[in-house]
Parts: sequence; C-alpha cells; structure tokens
Amino acid sequence: MAFRITAVDHTGITVSSLERSLAFWRDVLGFELSHTAHQTGEMATEIIGVEGAELKLAVVKTPGGHKIELLEYLAPQNRKKHVGLRPCDVGHVHVALIVDNLDAILDRIAASGWKAAGKPQILKTGPNAGKRVVYVRDPDGTTIEFMESPREQLKD
Repeated sequence: MAFRITAVDHTGITVSSLERSLAFWRDVLGFELSHTAHQTGEMATEIIGVEGAELKLAVVKTPGGHKIELLEYLAPQNRKKHVGLRPCDVGHVHVALIVDNLDAILDRIAASGWKAAGKPQILKTGPNAGKRVVYVRDPDGTTIEFMESPREQLKD
C-alpha cells in the first residue's frame, strides 16, 4: 500500500516549565499563541505510549505558519527532569529559524536568559552557503538554530 507525507503539522518540544518556555517563544521571539491544553488518562497514554502520562501544552505559531508544541509533563513521576543531550548525542533535535537580524535576536535572547552555544559563523558550502548561523540553548538544553541570509539577499 503506497502513501505519501502531505505536510508537516508541528514540532514538539518537551520542557521543564511551560510558563518559562511559553514566555520565551511568545514574548521574546514574538510567536503567536494558538492554544493550550491539558491531557491525561487513557487517550494520552495511548497516543504518547507512556503509562500514566499527564501533560499540559501550549502551541505557538511561527511567522511562516509552522507550529511549535511545548509540552510539560506532570506525570509519570519517574520521568527524567534533564537528560543533558548535546547536539552530537543520538536523539538530540533542533529547530532552525530564519531571521533577518541575527545580532538583534541574539541580544534579545541573551536578555531572556538563553545563550548562544558559540559565535555566529558564515557557512562556506552547501545550500545555505553565505548564511550566518549559530545555535542557542535554553536552560533545558533545547536547541534552536538561527540562520541569517547575507545582507544582499535580504534586500531582494
């Protein structure tokens, strides 16, 4: 039986504090809050595959329409609070966002308590050659990659 993927709906990120993460995505980055929800019981357990799962979530929309789902698990009690994955560790994921002013977003991010993992670099090869790129991490270790096109491309 053939099938095809028709679209991407959202990217989910498990966080330790929904309020802190929502404040960052909404208030610092300016994403629009779509909705919040609380999930528990058999439906949550069956969807997620974790017995006794209970969570609250918030969905924010990126300027391009993609949704980021922020999930704070309240149960089970034996969940790991912090796994400490590095970008080189299996299972680590990140979201890449295109920005028009990398220096301005990095200043705003630094004021919010997040920090850049290193210094912005200009990619030399590949389809993103010429873009300035840097990873930023929140207190949970969540990684966002920010990419800025060369200034001459931004004028088009």
